[in-house]
Amino acid sequence: MLGSLILNRRRSYSLTQPEASRTQSSDTLLGWTDPDYESASDLTRSRSPSPLPKAQQHVCGIPVESPDSTRFGNYIHSRILQKYPFLVEMFYWALNFVAYSMTKKLAGVIYGRGGHHVTALAQDNGIAILNLEHKSILSIFFPIDEARLQQFFLLNHKPVMTFFNQIYSLVHIPGTVLFLSWYYYAAPNHATFAVARRTMTLGNFAAFIIFCFYPCMPPRLLPESFGFQDTVRQGNAESVWVGGANVNQLAAMPSLHFTYAFVIGCTFFYHSGFLQLLQGQRTPGRSTFRMVGFMLMGVLYPALVLTVIVATANHYYFDAVVATFSVSLSFLGNKVWLVFLPAERLLCWALRVKKPVPTTGQRYGSREEETNERVKVTIV
Repeated sequence: MLGSLILNRRRSYSLTQPEASRTQSSDTLLGWTDPDYESASDLTRSRSPSPLPKAQQHVCGIPVESPDSTRFGNYIHSRILQKYPFLVEMFYWALNFVAYSMTKKLAGVIYGRGGHHVTALAQDNGIAILNLEHKSILSIFFPIDEARLQQFFLLNHKPVMTFFNQIYSLVHIPGTVLFLSWYYYAAPNHATFAVARRTMTLGNFAAFIIFCFYPCMPPRLLPESFGFQDTVRQGNAESVWVGGANVNQLAAMPSLHFTYAFVIGCTFFYHSGFLQLLQGQRTPGRSTFRMVGFMLMGVLYPALVLTVIVATANHYYFDAVVATFSVSLSFLGNKVWLVFLPAERLLCWALRVKKPVPTTGQRYGSREEETNERVKVTIV
């Protein structure tokens, strides 16, 4: 997290210099506008010495008025946020975790306070998924059952299984945070980053809803007669990322591991520039080697995660299938989150903080910014 803040800090911003005394901000020099984050009119008002008490924002084409918090730009906590805008992303992912931690309690409320009833239902749902995969017409799509795949690695490739356990326990959360930090920095603009982030967030909440109404026991918790072994959670060796009171052990369907991996894979593939090349547009700075590298990561990372979650008996194949559809629908409807922009502005006003301008994409104009800085020094 600390590395993400440092990587995505606004380098030309001074925490001690009041905003009113700055001649021109870097986002102005770079012509930064992002209707997904703040409208161009909002940005113009944010640089005005006398901001209006109300600001108008278009949400899905509908004008909405909300309190204008740009007057608080010189408050110390506001300046810290301007210097480190990635704090906003950290705040929203903290809300994601809070929502996830509540799914276990909500499932108990929906199906009664008795935990045994939810566990029995989750076990029945897990067995039903196995029957759907291997004892129905859909079996042609799942030629190797999960237990056989796990036994293949346990009996013949134990070092590989150890590697899979480490991937499952240690990469899921830190790896996703690392991806978000990198893409916040590497995306051509914040609007492009926001699509990936909103898609992942919507996929999250779609999974949370399913967790509440369809508790599902992972294969590792099924009766021993099904042939699965729990290779990840063993005694006191359990990772902090897969254990604890807030972790919902009956949330196998859909797989959040694959939800994140599929979003990351699709983002890598898009970032490669291959799709743009098919449209006759060459992405600046994308050599053929880099393009192929990103394309391979876009395919191999989701494939690796799929193998890991099944081989460690934490998920069924069908969990990844549902996650794929969930992410696809989330991508198509990702802009639904824009309805909360007025609420975001209201929160900023209540906290007396000016909403920061993202630093995403500004590194592409660093040379132009340096040139303008030299011009300002010469004029002074």
